Amino acid sequence: MMTSVEYYNDRVVRLFLLAAAVWGIVGMLVGMYAAAELAWPALNFEIPWLTFSRLRPDHTFGVIFAFGGSALIGTCYYIVQRTGHCRLAWDGVAEFTFWGWQAVCVLAMLTMPLGMTQGKEYAEPEWFVDILLTIVWVAFGAVFFATLARRRIAHIYVANWYYGAFIIAVGLLHVVNNLALPVSWSKSYPIYAGVADAMVQWWYGHNAVAFFLTAGFLGMMYYFVPRQARQPLWSYRFSIVNFWALISIYMWAGSHHLMYTALPDWVQSVGMAFSLVLLMPSWGSAANGLLTFNGSWHRLKTDPIAKFMVLSLIFYAASTFEGTSLAVKTLNSFSHYTDWTVAHVHSGSLGWVAMITIGSLYAMAPRVLGRSAMHSHAAMELHFWLHTVGVLLYVIAMWSSGVTAGLMWRATEADGSLTYAFIDSLLAIKPYYVVRWFGGVLIWLGMWVMAWNLWHTAAAARRGDIQPNAVPLEGHGAAAASMSLATATAVA
Repeated sequence: MMTSVEYYNDRVVRLFLLAAAVWGIVGMLVGMYAAAELAWPALNFEIPWLTFSRLRPDHTFGVIFAFGGSALIGTCYYIVQRTGHCRLAWDGVAEFTFWGWQAVCVLAMLTMPLGMTQGKEYAEPEWFVDILLTIVWVAFGAVFFATLARRRIAHIYVANWYYGAFIIAVGLLHVVNNLALPVSWSKSYPIYAGVADAMVQWWYGHNAVAFFLTAGFLGMMYYFVPRQARQPLWSYRFSIVNFWALISIYMWAGSHHLMYTALPDWVQSVGMAFSLVLLMPSWGSAANGLLTFNGSWHRLKTDPIAKFMVLSLIFYAASTFEGTSLAVKTLNSFSHYTDWTVAHVHSGSLGWVAMITIGSLYAMAPRVLGRSAMHSHAAMELHFWLHTVGVLLYVIAMWSSGVTAGLMWRATEADGSLTYAFIDSLLAIKPYYVVRWFGGVLIWLGMWVMAWNLWHTAAAARRGDIQPNAVPLEGHGAAAASMSLATATAVA
């Protein structure tokens, strides 16, 4: 009896892979230039759309949603097919999510420098961009859950749990926070006001970190780390415990961004308390990933992908500990409004998020581009060191700047007057801004190295002569239920 062969839909995965590489360069370039403006303010050339206040949201949107979002959706489509042994549902809708997501990113990146912005952290784009983003996100969720429904493997692997939570929570956060009344094509006003607006914004802002920059990338980690370590996840049960703990606790921690404001004090205390508890599932996931390399540590000598992944987990553990600490009111009173906060954010985003993304893209790319390995092993090594040194320079410089400014702001004379004028603190921290800019340059150069490597790895794909990956047909019924989780994570 003849059976038809089904193939994975890797075309849309390749498109998102390409987009992630391009947006990585663009987003880091904008950030690097914005950092240069803080060190040398004349670089804005008195051009409104080139000022730091216009470029900064462009940078955050470019790296979080354009680069990170493209990588998340691409890896999600890759993983849900492999762990379910089925083709992605609805090819046309999946392709729409690619073009729709790129349209959202281009519109946002073009309109924000022109001053079309809601002025909300991580939610700056105006109402017409938000509506398009909502449509694309619903389509993305529909493709993901429809693919889960048609899986041949009975078990839903934990990476898909994280992707599912990421899709549902981000959709909810986006809609609630962006409820607004348009007054023109380029301007709208939120339906919330005052303290309520601040509370909703930071419920969104912190949980954008929770579910976009954490849950989604943990899904990436739980698939690619065991695969790169070439052995099963250290504890699958522990990963499920951490999942439920993380999504149960994270939603309540957002008010720690509003310490010592007009927000009710009890709400601030709730945010602090949940931030302290949040350390447990965060460190649990980091430990689970690191312990998965037990017996495979020798791979760090020769495998730059493993280096990216291990260091990303170390940064994840460090940045979550730091975030918990900075949520304590006493320490928050010192750190808030200083560059210590900037150091914390970039320890998480450049250390944890970017490094697990880069490692995962390097692990995935050969399999969707018809190659057995990346084009250049040396280029991956170079990228690792460029990125690592760049992140360390950036974070250490901002830690130093934050502590310096915090101490100078608090210094007082015997009569209670300030020891230093504010301009004195700015002059003291300027050298750290130069170091931060140079760290950004190294990170940006690393993105070019990755793009070059991916371009050459994709030579066969550009010629159109790669063979599609067939969907494994084993694993039906009882066989699927008894399939080991090691196999589930290793399917390529």
